[in-house]
Amino acid sequence: MRSATGKKKIGVGRTDKRFPSDIQTIARGSSQVRGGGNGILKNVELFTSLADKELNQIRSHMILRDFKKNQTILHENETSEFMYIIINGKVKISRFGRDGKEAILSMHRSGEFFGELSLIDGKTTPATVLALENSTVAIISKEHFYSLLYTQQKILENLLRILCSRLRDAWQKIEMLNFNDASRRLKMLLNILSETYGYKTPEGTVLRVRLIHKDLADMTGLTRETVTRVLDRWKKSGEIEILRSNYIRLNDEFNSIEL
Repeated sequence: MRSATGKKKIGVGRTDKRFPSDIQTIARGSSQVRGGGNGILKNVELFTSLADKELNQIRSHMILRDFKKNQTILHENETSEFMYIIINGKVKISRFGRDGKEAILSMHRSGEFFGELSLIDGKTTPATVLALENSTVAIISKEHFYSLLYTQQKILENLLRILCSRLRDAWQKIEMLNFNDASRRLKMLLNILSETYGYKTPEGTVLRVRLIHKDLADMTGLTRETVTRVLDRWKKSGEIEILRSNYIRLNDEFNSIEL
């Protein structure tokens, strides 16, 4: 199909030679996106406040791909010509040191996106992206990414707002890593996570994200043993409680821990 300008449209279920062959695999289980509904796209932070007509235009430029749990989506220093939007699932962004130690830079869930930095500055991917669970990702080419920015002011405004938020988040994490005390470092991380994943309950704030001790260690630069020791101390004193599915509840006593 061609648009009024004569350019070929890339729709879900179609392929294009500009896309690597593995990216042309169409996701299953996302019929609401593929079949014409915009319900899922309306939950994507980049497309907030867009009308159905505008969302239909975006859908026409998307290709969907399924990634299994623990499958690598992007490799560090890989050249990428695409932006990735998480329709379903969760991913982590990591870098690995020369000693092989992993540092988790961030995690993204349904409605969030990644890969935009390479499209903006033209440099290689700064980190490895791994699916933490079975995930469906929408892929937009660099050409269509810039087309959206040039023609949809709302998307440009949303992108600037989100990038500013991520920059502030990065500043907080730099401040966290400057703490020499493990307890202060871990508390600040949990406070940062509560801003995104926190859910208020009468008993405290529940972090609705599954975290194992190794994840917390990789996000704080601490050892897993140190994280376990600090969490055990907080559990015994009532500051936190570990719930099912490795959710963490920050009890009211948690606020008494000094930074």
